[in-house]
Amino acid sequence: MTEVKRSYDASRRREQARARRLAVVQAARDLFERDGFRRTTIAAVAAHAGVSAESVYKGFGSKAALAKAVFDVVIAGDDEPVPVAERPAMQAIRDEPDVRRKIAMFVDGLVQRQARSARVQILIRDGRHVDDSLAPIWAKLNDEGLTGMTMLGRHLLESGQLRDGIELDEVRDVLWNYLAIDNYERLVLAQGWPLRRYSRWLARAIAGAICP
Repeated sequence: MTEVKRSYDASRRREQARARRLAVVQAARDLFERDGFRRTTIAAVAAHAGVSAESVYKGFGSKAALAKAVFDVVIAGDDEPVPVAERPAMQAIRDEPDVRRKIAMFVDGLVQRQARSARVQILIRDGRHVDDSLAPIWAKLNDEGLTGMTMLGRHLLESGQLRDGIELDEVRDVLWNYLAIDNYERLVLAQGWPLRRYSRWLARAIAGAICP
């Protein structure tokens, strides 16, 4: 009984710690979007989340790392420890036989992720020019994007349905280019395109660049 109780207590503590971490991330997102990166302090995030500033530093290390944690949660849509590439939606893309349909499915998911993450991505992208601590975070986001598009590009190439002579580096770079939040910012946020229109345009643009 003692061992079972200890296991239960440990599990409960882990769930409580996870809930506190998520509360901090949500508080940081609220304040970053309302006040901007520079004006938001760790103390303010801690107060908003109902925890101590010390616990925020202990859990995240820095305000820039906290911004990355916010991005990771909003891009996935939750705090489950499962990479986007390993989630059912990506498996469905791998299972789809038609390459144009694969692209459309990927774009549908991408646009939903961009809708959730646009504000924090733009905050990190633009904030790095006035706060050096965000520069490595932006670089990491780009590296992660390139890695993901390399994996997707390789999968699309393996379908044998892309245009003749195209190689992985071009497929990767085309996908990575359209992954950029700049396109979403200009067409959806600035020009007011509905998500469905943006998604259709993006799918056509990618397919036109890499398919026969």
